[in-house]
Amino acid sequence: MAGQGLSTEDVQGIREALAAGRKPKVVFTASAGQIAGQVGQVVGLTDPAESDEFVVVRFGRDELPFSPADVAVAPRGAGRRAAEPQPEPEPEPPAAAEPEFVLDRVPAPRPVSREESKVETVEAARPARRAAKVAKPKGPAGLTVTLAYADGEWTVAAQQGSKALAKPYVVKPAEALRMVALVDVPGVHEAVEQILAAERAEAEQQAEKLRAELAEIEARLAELREAH
Repeated sequence: MAGQGLSTEDVQGIREALAAGRKPKVVFTASAGQIAGQVGQVVGLTDPAESDEFVVVRFGRDELPFSPADVAVAPRGAGRRAAEPQPEPEPEPPAAAEPEFVLDRVPAPRPVSREESKVETVEAARPARRAAKVAKPKGPAGLTVTLAYADGEWTVAAQQGSKALAKPYVVKPAEALRMVALVDVPGVHEAVEQILAAERAEAEQQAEKLRAELAEIEARLAELREAH
């Protein structure tokens, strides 16, 4: 009789068995439908966060996903063929002078008509309702776009999963500010404004210093011209 499904400990035990190269046997429960009581082999476990049916079971030629409630750990010896009975020794032929007695003679099998054979073939060829299931396709890997500031430069990088789509490249402060404006987080806006204000103040100081140096050079040049 099929069990009540897989517990958390059963799933962990199956995961360890798969990691060791084994394919644990399971028996389908009543919630699996027409194939209840049949035995299959677990060939993989997908991500439970993506689907409740993350237990991949090989049944016949198919490998289909099921939920833990659809299968249970198979009892020891499940799925094995029963040992073939040894043929009984033939009785010794009776003496010629005595009449022949045959006990427990097995009747010959009744011939099956074409109509019955056809019905059995149709029933055997009819697929189980569970066979129509198709594994859900896995979605694309996540995309990460990073805007960073270091050493007075703004950079942008993009990565999808473990693949780098765009290495960090430099962008203008105005472009960085427009990107940050799309993020409705006050703390981020304040941090960017502080960085831009500090850069603006430093640039103004450098510009003022250059103006003063330029004024000195022009005054010196004017003196040289008058001396000429």
